[in-house]
Amino acid sequence: MPVMKHLDGVPAAATVLLVEDDPKIASFISKGLRREGIHMEWVDTGKEALDRLAEAGVGVMILDLGLPDIDGLEVLRQVRDQAMNLPVIVVTGRSDPRDRTTALSLGVSVYLTKPFPWAELMAAVRTAVNLPASPRPDEPTGMPDRG
Repeated sequence: MPVMKHLDGVPAAATVLLVEDDPKIASFISKGLRREGIHMEWVDTGKEALDRLAEAGVGVMILDLGLPDIDGLEVLRQVRDQAMNLPVIVVTGRSDPRDRTTALSLGVSVYLTKPFPWAELMAAVRTAVNLPASPRPDEPTGMPDRG
C-alpha cells in the first residue's frame, strides 16, 4: 500500500485523490502535482479510494480504470450512487470507445488515455480545483513509458 502523500498550505477542498495502481505512473503524477503546489493523496486500489472518499476533503479524483480489486468504472458508479458530485479525471490505458462513453455518461470531466500529455492533465486538474494556469515552461510533456 502506498504512503499517503500530503502538502501543506492548500485548502482541503482542493485535495486531489490519485487512484493509480502503477507506482511509476503514480510517482510521475504525484511529483508533478507537488511541483504545482497541489495537495494530494495517493491510493492504489478502488476500495481505498471509496474509503477515502467517504471522508471529507477531496475536491477532485484522478482515476485509473484498471485497478487490481475493483474496476475503475465500478468505483465511479459507486461514487455517483452515493451522490458524490466531485470532478473526476480518468487516466487510463483503455482506449475502447465504450469505456470512454460509459465514463462520460457517469459524469467524468476529462478522459485521458495513457500515455497522455502532461499539460492536458494539469489543465484538467487546475480547472477542477480552480487554480490559475501555470506559467511554467519546464512542465514535462508526457508520462514515462510503462514497464
